[in-house]
Amino acid sequence: MFGAAGPDHVVLFPASDEELAEHVYEHLFGNGAPGTVILVASAEHRRLIADRMARGGIDVAAEWARGSFVALDAAETLASFMVAGWPDAAAFWRTLSPVLKRARARPGEVRVFGEMVAQLWDAGQTGAAVDLEALWNELARQYTFSLLCAYPADADNPAEHIDDISHVQAAHSAVLRGPKRI
Repeated sequence: MFGAAGPDHVVLFPASDEELAEHVYEHLFGNGAPGTVILVASAEHRRLIADRMARGGIDVAAEWARGSFVALDAAETLASFMVAGWPDAAAFWRTLSPVLKRARARPGEVRVFGEMVAQLWDAGQTGAAVDLEALWNELARQYTFSLLCAYPADADNPAEHIDDISHVQAAHSAVLRGPKRI
């Protein structure tokens, strides 16, 4: 997942929760076992992804106990650094730097799945989602990791969000199942 230009930062627009879980599993484990996996997702998506991991032969409890699997609640994590509806850069770093520092201290790659941007998007805070993408990119310059972000499949309403979608896509190294255009 690491290229010459640095770590990947991929965006996904899944059509279903099952598609999301499959793409996340492939991102996290498709190229062999990473050093550390970090999920920042809703409770429902953490469950779906953990179920997919188990079907793939991964003992989630054992990985958790070893410290090679970290699961954070997206809403709680987001609440820890949002100020007046916008991500606060210093609070974002205080929240996520320790997690990534611990992960980088372990051998192997670090792969992250995050859907905090989806929660912002769903709440109508599309500009805040774009700002959060920029913060992730800054963090990736400090701590090398591969990041997969997910947005709602309907995040591509050109009439309302064409500029924000363009910014979202520009913040990523690749688009999986890119938004459909009407």
